[in-house]
This record gives sequence, C-alpha cells and structure tokens, in this order.
Amino acid sequence: MKKFSDNSVDLIFADPPYHLQLPEGRRLKRGDGSEVIPVADGWDKFESYEEYDSFTENWLRGCQRVLKPTGTIWVMGMYHNIFRVGKIMQDLGLWFLNDVIWVKIDAMPNFKCRRFTNNHETLIWAVKNKNCKNYTFNYEFLKMMNDGRQMKDTDWTFPICRGPERLRDENGIKSHPTQKPLKLIQQVLLTASRKGDLVLDPFMGSGTTAVVAHALHRNWVGIEKEKRYVELANMRIENYIQTK
Repeated sequence: MKKFSDNSVDLIFADPPYHLQLPEGRRLKRGDGSEVIPVADGWDKFESYEEYDSFTENWLRGCQRVLKPTGTIWVMGMYHNIFRVGKIMQDLGLWFLNDVIWVKIDAMPNFKCRRFTNNHETLIWAVKNKNCKNYTFNYEFLKMMNDGRQMKDTDWTFPICRGPERLRDENGIKSHPTQKPLKLIQQVLLTASRKGDLVLDPFMGSGTTAVVAHALHRNWVGIEKEKRYVELANMRIENYIQTK
C-alpha cells in the first residue's frame, strides 16, 4: 500500500483479522456429530491487544492516506475486535457515517449454551475525515432495492457463505475459514461506489471483493500476504472471468 498514490481510492472494504483468541486445540461438535473447524491460522494470532492495536493502526493509516476525500471505507468485525478497531479509527480522525449490522442467516449456534448465539457482524462505514461531504451514497437505488423504503442500517440480512458458493479443497475442507458471502460485498459496492470506481481490499483473502467488483464494473486492487490465498483468489477470479 505504501506504493499507492495519496487520495487515489474510491472505496475500501476491509475484513481484517478478528483476533478471535480461540484456545489451542479447541474442538467443537455440531448436533449431527460433524466437527466445527475454528479459525486457528497464524494470521489471526497476536501476542497481546497492544500488538493487535499497533497492527490495526498501521493498516488504517495506510488506508486513510490513499482514500479519496470523496471515498468511503468499510471495516467489518465482531465483538472480539470491532470496538478496538472503531476506537482507533476515531483516534485517526476517520469520521463515522453508520455502523451497519449484517444479520447472519444460519449463523453457527452457541455450542456451550452459556451465552447468546452470535447472529451478526458489524460494518463501520466512514469517510477520510469530518470535512468530507461529497462521498458516494446511492440512496435512491438502495431505496428502490428496499421496496421503496429508506434502507436502514439493520436491513442487511444475508446467509453466511455456504453451499456452492463456499470454496473447498479436494477433501471438502473450507479453503478459507472466513469467506464472506458475495451478496454482502455486493451490497457494500452498490451502496457507496459507481461504475469505473477503484475499490481496494487490503485483506483480499479468497477474492470475493474482486469477483464482485468485476461483476459490477468497478476497478479493483487486492492485497493479501498469505500465498495460498493469493493462489486461491487468482484461480477464482480467472475462473469467473472465463465463465462470463
């Protein structure tokens, strides 16, 4: 991202590590006896909150620099991290527009039955600073999508990524543990970008943002440090382009 020009990106969608802090070797079973595979990859592990906060501040500073005054940034997370991320965003001067709630259909139940089922994730929608006024918000289009009613920040109800959409390896194992549904990213881009805009995903993962951007005629740039995900995203994007 350091090579990007200042004020060059129209929309940023960031799905960063959540710092889930799951215990080592934790094993959970569904009601049918199948095993739940948790997020245990190294990219989601941090030694402390301080290390996570430093990591978060660094990538957010980069995003803020490259974001146009007329652009917006979307950052998603869960209760594990979203409050820390939000605090850092405000400390940097990013100006909040909404916190949008993705209500997850078919969310994973709470297996220990010791707390509520976590049925949502939060997307913070913000601009570069409080002086940014002319950002893109496709209000009328969203109203039309919502049967003529003004869309609320809680109207985002989509299934989790599953079925044919979920990428799996030859053994049926999920290729990426936190793959997001196409409809969620589609809603973000339809809300706050136009055809020909440049979309940046600093945590590209399985390539969902790129596929959606291509389908909606947006330009895109993705950043991903994990080699296996780079290969996965490239293959997915190439396959999508060949079928269109």
